[in-house]
Amino acid sequence: MEQERIRVYLEVLACPKCKGELEFLVFQDKEGFVCKTCKLLYPIVEDIPVMLVEEALKLEDLSF
Repeated sequence: MEQERIRVYLEVLACPKCKGELEFLVFQDKEGFVCKTCKLLYPIVEDIPVMLVEEALKLEDLSF
């Protein structure tokens, strides 16, 4: 995903669960927005952030 689009998303998106700030993360074959408070990764699918709590990946389930 291009840097300008990421920057814009970070300015306007918030975690839907806690309303906290997000960070962009690329991990192996996944990229998305992370809420460090909720420890959730909201994936990007076809250049669209999927900001649904039920679709989020738990950081503890990802092996870093």
